Amino acid sequence: MNSPRESQISSAQRVYDSPVAVTRGRPVAIRLAVKRATDMFFAGFALILLSPLLAVIAAIVRLDTHGDVLDRSTRVGLKGRHFIFYKFRTMVGEAKTKEQDLQYSPFFNVAAAPRLTRSGKWLRRFSLDELPQLWSVFLGDMSLVGPRPPDTDEIRYYRPQDMRTLDMPPGVTGLWQIKARLNPSFDLKMALDLEYINNWNLGLDCKILLKTIQVVFKGNGQ
Repeated sequence: MNSPRESQISSAQRVYDSPVAVTRGRPVAIRLAVKRATDMFFAGFALILLSPLLAVIAAIVRLDTHGDVLDRSTRVGLKGRHFIFYKFRTMVGEAKTKEQDLQYSPFFNVAAAPRLTRSGKWLRRFSLDELPQLWSVFLGDMSLVGPRPPDTDEIRYYRPQDMRTLDMPPGVTGLWQIKARLNPSFDLKMALDLEYINNWNLGLDCKILLKTIQVVFKGNGQ
């Protein structure tokens, strides 16, 4: 017999697999195509423009601690497809796994999070660790603006209604980044992602990008 959690996951997957659930509220194809073209253009331009900065950050991370420069993880994207998610490494050793365990706990707080590297502290403060995600945008796995990209562990906690957030490509930024940047709750994350899905248009994407720049320059990331 399935556990309550397994039953919930199975139910959520059935809802996601339903054509009604997937297409409900989906942006019209032409606007989505424009969004994709815009993502490719700006991500490609940003990668070229920021290549010197990316090289400097990579060198700093390499000199700071032993280990890979990039942190790679599997995330869930559009229509449930898995893709490789890239960030500059900011944590020591096995801290990534420990942090994930804490994040999915209802008692998670930043003070309890595993130790960041020296470079990781300022990389996270100004969200510079997220710059490699521009490559995922260029490849089409992500969008500049969209719902959060959940990992394969987090997706287990999704309720049937939460599966709608997979109707659009995940974003480097979104409403969750500008409205709930500092330790948001799981329910708030879901509410903001669904709000974005329900109200999406290209104008909203532009507003979110501008506000994200303002938030990042304040340096209150974690």
